Amino acid sequence: MKTLYNVGKIVNTQGIKGEVRVISKTDFPEERYKKGSTLSLFQDGKLVTDLTVASHRKHKNFDILSFENHPNINDVEKYRDGILKVSEDRLTELPKNEFYLHQIVGLTVQDEEKSVIGKISEVMSPGANDVWVIERPKKKDLLIPYIEEVVLEVDLENQMVTIHMMEGLDD
Repeated sequence: MKTLYNVGKIVNTQGIKGEVRVISKTDFPEERYKKGSTLSLFQDGKLVTDLTVASHRKHKNFDILSFENHPNINDVEKYRDGILKVSEDRLTELPKNEFYLHQIVGLTVQDEEKSVIGKISEVMSPGANDVWVIERPKKKDLLIPYIEEVVLEVDLENQMVTIHMMEGLDD
């Protein structure tokens, strides 16, 4: 079975012409929701149907979508609270040194001397740069900024991240 990734949640209908309001969970709404894109709709953890995007526009904090062969509100009302997912083969190729969250969470982190520090449990986006939360055995979590001076190498093939423990990081 192919892996699917959550790109948004249908929270309501919009108007009477078959549009839905989506709270987006993707960094690439223009790509995910472009006309002709296929999204898989899940409800209660089960695949309900695949939908083809007919139109997309932004409205306030929502992405407004309509789907082919769903011309009015009655066709889409049943999709409320559904989760829209995209298959792994439709993920966009990212530039060098950019990663999807699912690629980073769970990686083992080591320092420059190859001593294992812990595993990445979460990625936070508080502002200027992401912060990676490293879960450590018998110690409190270590928060590291995702910047060149700290994150030296991300080796997805070997599931390993090498960091430079700058002074003050582990206080």
